[in-house]
Amino acid sequence: MADALTHCGIEVELIGRADSVLPTVDPEIGGQVRSGLQKHGVAVRTGVAIHELRGTEDDIVLIGPNGFTTRANLVVWATGVTPASEIAAAAGIDVGTQQACKVSRRMETNLADIYAAGDCVETWHRVLQQYTYLPLGTTAHKQGRVAGENAAGGYAEFGGAVGTQVVKVFEMAIARTGLLDREAASGGFSPLTVAAEAYDHKAYYPGAEKLQVRVTDDLRTGTLVGAQIAGHWKAEVAKRIDVFATALFHGMKVEDINALDLSYTPPLGSPWDAVQVAAQRWSATQRDRLETRNE
Repeated sequence: MADALTHCGIEVELIGRADSVLPTVDPEIGGQVRSGLQKHGVAVRTGVAIHELRGTEDDIVLIGPNGFTTRANLVVWATGVTPASEIAAAAGIDVGTQQACKVSRRMETNLADIYAAGDCVETWHRVLQQYTYLPLGTTAHKQGRVAGENAAGGYAEFGGAVGTQVVKVFEMAIARTGLLDREAASGGFSPLTVAAEAYDHKAYYPGAEKLQVRVTDDLRTGTLVGAQIAGHWKAEVAKRIDVFATALFHGMKVEDINALDLSYTPPLGSPWDAVQVAAQRWSATQRDRLETRNE
C-alpha cells in the first residue's frame, strides 16, 4: 500500500509495532526494505504500537507510546488475519491453532462429509511436520482443490505447505520460504543462518543486479529449513525462492542444491546460480565452524 499510494502522489507514513520493517523476514533484509521505502519518500516508524485514533474536523490524530503522535487524512490499518470459524465451531467442528478448523490431510473435519479449506483451517507444515496457522492464497487454492475432489468422491491429500511468499516494494522483491532462524529454533531444529551476495546474472553482461540470499539449515542434519532472498524485482527473485521451496518440499540437504542442474546463459544467470552460491557459502561457514571447534 505504501508503494501504491506513493505512486498516486500521496505522502505516506508507514508505522509498525515490530522493531523492523517487514518482520516476516530477518531484520537484515528488513533494513534494506526500509531504505527502499525511504528512498521513495516514505516516512518509516518502527517499534510504535498505535493505541488510539482521534478524529478532528481536519484530519485524524494517531497516538502511540511515549508521546508519539502523527496526523493523517487517511489511515490504512492492517490488523492481521483471524480464522472465521465461529459458525464451524457452533456446528460441532473441532478448532485448534488460533481457533482455526482442524482438518486431516484430506481436508476433512471431524464431522462426516464436511470439508474445509483456506484461511479458516489449520495447515500441515512440511518442515515442522505439524499443523500450524498459515493463511496464504496459494495454500488455499491447493487445499480447495483437495477438498473439492474428495467431496466429489475422489481421493486426494494435501501435500503440505512450506510458507513460500513474495512481495514487491517499489524496485525490490523480497521472498522467503520455510523457517526463519528463530522459528526453526522454536521448532526443535539447531539452525544456522548464513548470508550470501551474488549477481542475478554474469556481472559482465549489462544490467546485472545483486541479490541478498540468506540460507537457514539444520546443523545436526545439514537439511535445508528456510531461505530468504531480496533484490531487484526483475532479477527473478520469485523463481529463485521457488528453487529453495522445491528443495524444502522434498527434504533436501544444502549440498543437494549444488547438484541441481539449473539453467545458465550470461544474460539470465551464472554457471553457479545465486541459490547455489548461497548454499556453498553455508557449507563453507559450517566447515569453518567445525575446524575452529576442532583446533
